[in-house]
Amino acid sequence: MVEVLSGLPHALILDSILAMIVGTAAGILVGAIPGLTATLAMALLLPFTYTMSPLVALGMMAGIYNGSMYGGAIPAILMRIPGTPSAVATTFDGYPLAQAGRAKYALHIALVSSTAGSIISALALMVIAPPLVSLALQFGPTEYFWVAVFGLTSVSLLLAGAPAKGLASAMIGVAVGLVGMDMMTGSERLVFGIRHIAGGIDLAVMLTGLFAVPPALAMLASSANGDGRADLTGAGLKVRVAFTLTKTWIRSGLIGVVIGIMPGAGGNLAGILGYAEEKRAAKDSALFGKGDPRGIAASECANNADNASSLIPTLALGVPGNSVAALMMGAMLIQGLNPGPALFSQHADVVYGFMWQMLITAFLMLGLGLIGAKLFVNMLRIPAALLAPMILIICSLGTYASTNAMADVWLMLGFGLMGYVLSRSGYPIAPIVLGAILGPMAESSFRQALLIARGDPLSFVSSPISIALVIAVVAILALPLVRGRGRKNEATST
Repeated sequence: MVEVLSGLPHALILDSILAMIVGTAAGILVGAIPGLTATLAMALLLPFTYTMSPLVALGMMAGIYNGSMYGGAIPAILMRIPGTPSAVATTFDGYPLAQAGRAKYALHIALVSSTAGSIISALALMVIAPPLVSLALQFGPTEYFWVAVFGLTSVSLLLAGAPAKGLASAMIGVAVGLVGMDMMTGSERLVFGIRHIAGGIDLAVMLTGLFAVPPALAMLASSANGDGRADLTGAGLKVRVAFTLTKTWIRSGLIGVVIGIMPGAGGNLAGILGYAEEKRAAKDSALFGKGDPRGIAASECANNADNASSLIPTLALGVPGNSVAALMMGAMLIQGLNPGPALFSQHADVVYGFMWQMLITAFLMLGLGLIGAKLFVNMLRIPAALLAPMILIICSLGTYASTNAMADVWLMLGFGLMGYVLSRSGYPIAPIVLGAILGPMAESSFRQALLIARGDPLSFVSSPISIALVIAVVAILALPLVRGRGRKNEATST
């Protein structure tokens, strides 16, 4: 612990503080623009870090990372458009709460929950990195397969009201996720001769289309029918109310930390699993999807708890947990720092200083978010006839900026039209995203596990972690049946 404390003075030098403030503010702005992600912001920043000292460069990146995760919640709450892929689950309760006249309240919940998740994650990075790395090393293809199955079965919890349509949407997502090159054989599949998608469909492009375009089209329709959007600001979050979400933060924070140390999983999965687990644990789960604050808190805390924890395998093993961690690893290598066990002994001041920067930027995000909440809510004052074209333009520009391909803009608009038709027909959009993320993960892990085990199916229940995950999957599948039986017994007794 003494070594961790020794990094604090290095993180508090003036240049480092300024870099963290600039990075956090930039991260919030980038996250709030659909189609732009923390990965893109860091990729653009990377060339400018060549002349910076290591801690100053890493401090700016830490700010962008934490800030962008909260920034994605702003359009998710105000317009049902996730600014970043990890904010998908935030739309489930954030947007209904904003429509109920409590936009500022919803933004404050997202902000405080994001801060809580970032703090939990930073503390995990500081205090329990070695045991968490050991846990991550025990996850092989078999365990990843069951994690993916666990995530896919969460659809039954998120969409208890329309399971058939929810599963149909999930299968659409799985099909979209399988488009491109088969990583095991190198052959193309579901490409249909379109060379642009031979490498797969960009997740950010799909998310922007599915979640940004349908609301914009709905706004245009409501404007044509003369339906104006209410000026919804409401009151903010009270401190005493915030503490009622402590259990949600602990539960979702732990989920985010565990997902973070699993390379390749990412905040997208953490947010959805955090939301699903919170809904499963709630006795009044019927309130979720209708503006329940716990839904926002669970999603935002979980996807922010993924941040610093995704850096644990990066710093300790030299294995980046996600694309953002890979860019941070690149910045370290440019600065002459080699991530791995030797980093902690050779450059302890930089490593532990960076850990403190991840914690400090969480509090900076809280301050900047509170200042900006009033400005963000003013987005609701813009007339729908004006806001809808602005959304479409921003999404198109963001998509083009992130991929530098006009084909992706058309692809994004195509997903938007598909999402609009599906949502009008009663098919939920969220399972499409879940399927696109977890489908390829389940497939590749399943095939790798079989190859390693020489086709032995018993290998899927050969480790304690796998058995625990199988039990969790069975429990989730059985939960709707148990609840239905309980309601039936109650009805019979009355």
